[in-house]
Amino acid sequence: MAIPSLFDITLPMLKLLADGSTHALKELGDTLANQFGLTEADLSERIPSGMPKFKNRLGWARSELRLAGLVELPKPKHLRITDRGREVLRSNPVRLDRSFFMRYPDYAEAVSGRENRTEQTSVAVAVAPTSVSLDAAPEEVLESSFSNIQHRIESELLDKVKTCSPAFFEKLVIDLLHRMGYGKFRDGAAIVTGKPGDEGIDGVISEDPLGLDLVHVQAKRWENPVGRPDVQLFVGALQGKQARKGVFITTSSYNENARDYVRTVGVKIALIDGQKLAHLMYEHNVGVSDRRTLVLKSVDSDYFLEDQED
Repeated sequence: MAIPSLFDITLPMLKLLADGSTHALKELGDTLANQFGLTEADLSERIPSGMPKFKNRLGWARSELRLAGLVELPKPKHLRITDRGREVLRSNPVRLDRSFFMRYPDYAEAVSGRENRTEQTSVAVAVAPTSVSLDAAPEEVLESSFSNIQHRIESELLDKVKTCSPAFFEKLVIDLLHRMGYGKFRDGAAIVTGKPGDEGIDGVISEDPLGLDLVHVQAKRWENPVGRPDVQLFVGALQGKQARKGVFITTSSYNENARDYVRTVGVKIALIDGQKLAHLMYEHNVGVSDRRTLVLKSVDSDYFLEDQED
């Protein structure tokens, strides 16, 4: 089943604490996972940062309950219900979500401060639309917003690339390959040809530090999809130079015949379409620059472990 949302977890978690004992967060997580019927596949699902999604939402559920004063943390990663938490359970709530918690001034003040800091420090949350639920953990909202911004920038990059001259496009491609690690080891490793009689080869770049293995490049700033005949011509040019590896880059796309063809030829061909090109430019900082760096931090519980012998 789907991973329960942040506010689907809060009430069941509070009910598990109704006995008044101190419970480890891991223990609560294991019990809740069984209650929700989560499978191993569900529990292995991760958010973009790499953290298990259920574990992430579990931690945020704990934080929301603590901000509302319904639980306390007697020691790291352990919870215990408070008098306010018991009072809430006696009222038999159907759901504990943000609108419920906002009745408590300390929670409302904390959330207001958190949202104001988010607006000031995060371009992603302030600008980009997000498709995640309002029940999502703040970290998931941030990552979803960041992803939306990335897609928008990649789309703008591709539009820019389509308007540049063929000569600049060939230079851009070589710059990108340099950033990806090709030909960055020695001067002259990249040879931008692009001249009449180049037999369809727009560039040659070294794959290793000594330049013993070369990659031949064809870069086409086209609108129409690239078909098999165009790729065949490139393969023929490679074979004429006894080359073993080639990269065909276009601002458009490839049809299925072209993609099927490269799987059958005796040389290695990488096909990069417009969307992949824009993504690689974004990932390797070609045509983009850093605007702001955001660092997500978490409390280091180990720091607060006091030496029991003192």
